Amino acid sequence: MSENLRLLDPTAERQSAQREPLPRPKTLEGLRVGLLDISKPRGDLFLDRLEAKLGECGATVRRYQKPTFTKPAPLDLRRQIAEECGAVVEALAD
Repeated sequence: MSENLRLLDPTAERQSAQREPLPRPKTLEGLRVGLLDISKPRGDLFLDRLEAKLGECGATVRRYQKPTFTKPAPLDLRRQIAEECGAVVEALAD
């Protein structure tokens, strides 16, 4: 990965946390990918299209949804996704 890559965390931290990006999977074939709908309008449309594309690449998709977009995902939902999936995509749409 490039040394110049800078990832921004959109959470409301008072001070930026230093985090190293996790390694990317080498292939999507056989990977279980979680799609997290944050409950904003039309986010599900994006995830529907992404689910189809991921399936074409050989990934298995599991769908999840936050109860509201105004708060972080509940801890139990985050744990479930981490236990069940090798990767996750969070959808934002407006």
